[in-house]
Amino acid sequence: MKKKQEYQETKQEIKESLTEKLSENEESNIEDIKYKEVKNSNKDIADSGLNTEKITKEQYDELINTLKRLQAEFENYKKRQEKENVQLIKNANAGLVKSLLPVLDSFELAIKNSNGNNEEIIKFKKGLEMIYAQFFSILKEQGLHVIETKGQKFDPYKHEVLLVKESEEEDDLILEEFQKGYMFNDIVLRHSKVMISKNNSRNQEMLNQEISNNS
Repeated sequence: MKKKQEYQETKQEIKESLTEKLSENEESNIEDIKYKEVKNSNKDIADSGLNTEKITKEQYDELINTLKRLQAEFENYKKRQEKENVQLIKNANAGLVKSLLPVLDSFELAIKNSNGNNEEIIKFKKGLEMIYAQFFSILKEQGLHVIETKGQKFDPYKHEVLLVKESEEEDDLILEEFQKGYMFNDIVLRHSKVMISKNNSRNQEMLNQEISNNS
């Protein structure tokens, strides 16, 4: 019983020591760790009076397998961290771009209201359109894109319903967009504000069925 406890304590000390070595050297290969190094790697074990020479080959193999699993878990952890860091960098400008959306709205409104056949108004409108196109192109390069609504069905992750209108169209079809929605890479910066359909023929069928059931 005492020997078993001694072995378990020794095993834990060696595992912690070699795990620390793996963390310090990310390129470590577990196969390069020699049996002798495993037994003598932790000075504290020797100082404690534990006889590390009594570690058997089977026990050594068990330690190596444990360390292989630890190394695999550590590699998976590194990959997850790298992926999260890439995503963080990719979406770092999301807050800045979101703060510029009202400027895009103002440009669109100004262009929409610049009507008339006056030559000055036509030139002014063309200038606005050029500035808007250039501005939007810069934001698009950073990852901004418009949420599509034309001919689309309502998606609660991308659209916000302001009105529901009875229609011959199928349920939840977007009939009108009140305000553009935008995404930044895979993040929704602003939901599209829309009006969706509610099929009145289907409602009538349901009503007729209910009347028939109550008859």
